[in-house]
Amino acid sequence: MWDFILKLFDIAIHLDRYVVFVVKQYGLWTYLILFLVIFSETGFVVTPFLPGDSLLFAVGTIAAIGELNVFGLFFLLSLAAFLGNTTNYFIGLKIGTSILKKKRTRFVKKEYLERTHNFYEKHGAITIVLARFLPIIRTFAPFVAGLGRMNFLKFWFFSLTGSVLWVGIFLFGGYFFGNLPVVKKNFSLVIGGIILVSLMPAFIGYFKSRKRKS
Repeated sequence: MWDFILKLFDIAIHLDRYVVFVVKQYGLWTYLILFLVIFSETGFVVTPFLPGDSLLFAVGTIAAIGELNVFGLFFLLSLAAFLGNTTNYFIGLKIGTSILKKKRTRFVKKEYLERTHNFYEKHGAITIVLARFLPIIRTFAPFVAGLGRMNFLKFWFFSLTGSVLWVGIFLFGGYFFGNLPVVKKNFSLVIGGIILVSLMPAFIGYFKSRKRKS
């Protein structure tokens, strides 16, 4: 039983690699699995490790060969991203203050919250859109928005905009370019490159903060 749970966890956090297997194994249930992963990545402040950019690109590639409907995916996954943001907003609104009062939290790293707060200070409400393209920060941005009691209509607008742009760019990027011979031949490298590029702003922010402290 434990081995089965570990296997499911491994598939969830590496779904961008297993997506072909999942489509073949689960058929139409794949849509629900993808919805839950994209929803959970920003729906819960404890799940920033789930795949996002690379998963959307990989799914777009699969859709291009007719295994999945790309327009159905675009609508479904945009909705998942938006509902995930909204859920996390209300979690931050309801329990964010109590989490901050604790000296230590087991599942939430305060440094991530601080980094996201600093991002808000610099970019304002547009952070909700920009954060969609930044792993880790996109998980904490709606939580911090709720914690800071951002006007919900303003949050709703930026969240919807960011969700549609994020899903559209990576999903259709995979759909139109994922099956080009050079990309197909080096697919693992392309996925790795997407992950690396996505993480670059986080690394830059980390080194800048280290430099300021020193």
